[in-house]
Amino acid sequence: MSEEIKQAAESTAPVAAPAPAEAPVAAPAPTDKPAPRGARPAFGAGGRGGRGGAGGRGAGGARGGRRDNRRGRGDVPAEADYEEKNVEVARVTRVTKGGKRMRFRVLSVIGNRKGRTGFGLAKGVDVAGASNKASTQARKSLITVPLVNETIPHAVTAKYGAAMVLLKPAPKGSGVKAGGAVRIVLELAGIPNVVSKILGSNNKTNNVKATFEALRMLRLPVKTEKSEESAVAKK
Repeated sequence: MSEEIKQAAESTAPVAAPAPAEAPVAAPAPTDKPAPRGARPAFGAGGRGGRGGAGGRGAGGARGGRRDNRRGRGDVPAEADYEEKNVEVARVTRVTKGGKRMRFRVLSVIGNRKGRTGFGLAKGVDVAGASNKASTQARKSLITVPLVNETIPHAVTAKYGAAMVLLKPAPKGSGVKAGGAVRIVLELAGIPNVVSKILGSNNKTNNVKATFEALRMLRLPVKTEKSEESAVAKK
C-alpha cells in the first residue's frame, strides 16, 4: 500500500522545465583602424602581395582597373586625298669590312593639291620598303603654302647646298612654269600659277629641299592702316 502511495505521489509531482539554451556569442566587430605605415598585409588579405584577396594583384582579385593608354609612337594617320610621287629612286652602295652593301634610296613628295605638301628621303633593302619609309617621313613634315589670288604672295629665293631656286608669282591663267623636281613639288602643293627658275645645281634632292625652304619663307601680306586708307582713296 505504501508503495502505491509513493508511485502516485511521484506521478503527480511537477516536472521541472528544461534549462534554456545558451545564446550564441557574437563575434567581435572588425575594427577599421589603418595599419601602421610600412606594415605588410596579412596572408590572403588582398593588397599587392595577397594571393587570394579580393583586391590587389592577387590571383583571385582584379588588377586595379589599369587602362592601357599607350599609343604607337611615330604612327601617322594616312589620308586618302594625298597624292604621292617618287622624284628619284637610286641604288646606293656602302663598302663595309665584310664587302659591299647595296640598298635603295627614294625621294618622295606628297601633296593634296590644296596647299599642303611634304617630302621624305629614306633608304631600304628594296624599293617598296624605302618608298614606305619616305612616305611616312613626308607625312610628318607637311607644310601649308599660303596663296593669294591663286598664286604665291611674293617672290622668294632659297638655297640648299649648291642648289638655288627662285619662285615668283604669276597672273591667273599662267599655270606652273617650272621643270624637274621643282615642278612636281609645286603641282602637288596646289599652286595654280607660279614661275620658277633653277639657278644652281640640278641635283634633284637639293632642288626639292631648296624648294621647300622657299615655300617656308612665304608670308601673307599684313594689312595696315595706310594700306586701308589708300584702298579707300582709290575707290
